Amino acid sequence: MAVKTDIRSIDVGIWIAGQWVETKEKIAVKNKFNGETLGFVGKADKEQTEWAVSNAKETFEKVKLSPYERSVILNKMAQKLKENKEELALILTRETGNTIRESRAEIDRCVFTFEHSAEEAKRITGEMLPINSMKGHENRFGFTVRVPVGVVCAITPFNGPLNLASHKVAPAIAAGNTVVLKPARTTSLSAVRFAELLKEAGLPDGYLNVVFGGGADVGTWLLHDQRIGFYSFTGSEEVGKMIKQETGIRRVGLELGNNSATIVCSDANIEQAAELCVKRALWKAGQVCISVQRVYVHEAVLEQFLQKASAIIENIKVGDPEDPNTDIGVMHTEEAASRIEAWVHEAVEQGARVVCGNKRNKSQFLPTLLTDVKPDMKVVCKEIFAPVVSVIPFKDLDEVIRLVNDSDYGLQAGAFTNDINTAFYLANKIEVGGLNINDTSNWRADIIPYGGIKNSGIGREGPKYAIEEMTELRVITFNLSH
Repeated sequence: MAVKTDIRSIDVGIWIAGQWVETKEKIAVKNKFNGETLGFVGKADKEQTEWAVSNAKETFEKVKLSPYERSVILNKMAQKLKENKEELALILTRETGNTIRESRAEIDRCVFTFEHSAEEAKRITGEMLPINSMKGHENRFGFTVRVPVGVVCAITPFNGPLNLASHKVAPAIAAGNTVVLKPARTTSLSAVRFAELLKEAGLPDGYLNVVFGGGADVGTWLLHDQRIGFYSFTGSEEVGKMIKQETGIRRVGLELGNNSATIVCSDANIEQAAELCVKRALWKAGQVCISVQRVYVHEAVLEQFLQKASAIIENIKVGDPEDPNTDIGVMHTEEAASRIEAWVHEAVEQGARVVCGNKRNKSQFLPTLLTDVKPDMKVVCKEIFAPVVSVIPFKDLDEVIRLVNDSDYGLQAGAFTNDINTAFYLANKIEVGGLNINDTSNWRADIIPYGGIKNSGIGREGPKYAIEEMTELRVITFNLSH
């Protein structure tokens, strides 16, 4: 499909009470491929940030939507996303550096998330409590209900700005909350159209306010605001820990990092495994928290896997992300690409072997396959967040389980095997939030309870499960006199 080029030039302030409010300062958003300025958004000051929360709080208290009304609005938003798919995809591609195909796929995911959240808005319920089964409480009757937390603060990263905003905002609205959204500074333009389309879909003013700015100022002001009942954050482990410390006993959902592992057993379909490992490692130039980073391959099929994987990588097209034929665009910044170049260079100095790749041109980093790596190399033990994958041999299951679990992270993992006993053995032993059998770590259905353990975060996303996170359980009991 040809790429649309005639999109609106964006120059706005911040979004409060359903309108754009001017700010003293502006933030320029750059095209990550060519460096051109795409547009401007307003930088919120402290007073405006507090206003955004105040308006969201007041809206929550005064403007109530029934579950049916929320469902209708969310379904209308899904339709708006479909109608504006090409415009949104082009904005995403230019502000993220992701390919146009990846951006179109991201919009498709947003559509599903809003559709599914619309369904879940009508399914929020509690349960009966068998209080009268207890001796001495025969005249008691009780049940639970779920009630919204109030104001939800959604903080989103650069790598999937619309998809991750959808995974936070849609369930929050479905649950009856209002939202203050703070997108990443460098990918703020998609949030502009996101807010406008929600208003067009019928969302009352104040249900979504959007403030732009950095974590050190706007982010900190939001964390200190006691009127916010829940924080949903996707980003780095370091920032996640700071959010947890700053928010005290208030509830948070943190989706953080990973150094994702995938296991390839000797009985696996090696061609399928190699293709999926490469594809999932290079999606969005590896800048996904569940991107394939560590591939543990049984020594009996190691050379076969390396040959097939390197042949696939050699045919990957790296270039202009707006070209529909491009497989990989650019990394988010030249600094990020330079960091990865240094990590790979350090690994090579320590004994790693480059099978293919390892070339940088400004913010482009060619897909890179490494082997002969060691567990303490940064490319293995840290989150690389780049199109670099390390292939590591193993001899037996217990050995590879130990290697996979030897990580500060535990978001998702993958395993390729045709043995059902092996699959269940791994399922019982691998320490992650999710394990994909006959696929890689980088597979996610937006309906599942997605999240991790260890330093990969707390809480779960996916509309049904996010709604549970964004609601409080209230117990109602009756003392029956007759």
